Amino acid sequence: MLRLLVPILLALMVGFPALAGDFGPVIPKASGKPHPEGNLFMRISHMKLMKHDRDQTMRFGDRDISHSLKACVDCHAVDGEDGEPVSAKSEKHFCRTCHDYVAVKIDCFQCHNSKPDVPRQALLRKNAPDSTKITAYLQESDQ
Repeated sequence: MLRLLVPILLALMVGFPALAGDFGPVIPKASGKPHPEGNLFMRISHMKLMKHDRDQTMRFGDRDISHSLKACVDCHAVDGEDGEPVSAKSEKHFCRTCHDYVAVKIDCFQCHNSKPDVPRQALLRKNAPDSTKITAYLQESDQ
């Protein structure tokens, strides 16, 4: 009886996450074009690509690389409740969805930005003064 019970218990323990609907992390959709190499290739090889491109940039000064961390962050940014991209401190951050699932610490963002750079035009538009004030100023300087 025990010989029959042990394999059944092992099968339940191994298969339980799948039965509970836990098939892995829910990966947020990217905003850019799909990877030409395919998603599976990127999931498997992203760390090797980033290390290779890091070496190309740091040792050879090549900034025209295909798999930069900045490009990843720009395309895979996840917006928070306020509509702004979240940082790596948030559990919603794209990288953290998988890395937290497999208990792998991300140390890239101790030095690198974990949110996309805001386009300069957007910054200028947010802080632009009222156009009536500019017109009044220009008219005063003409006199």
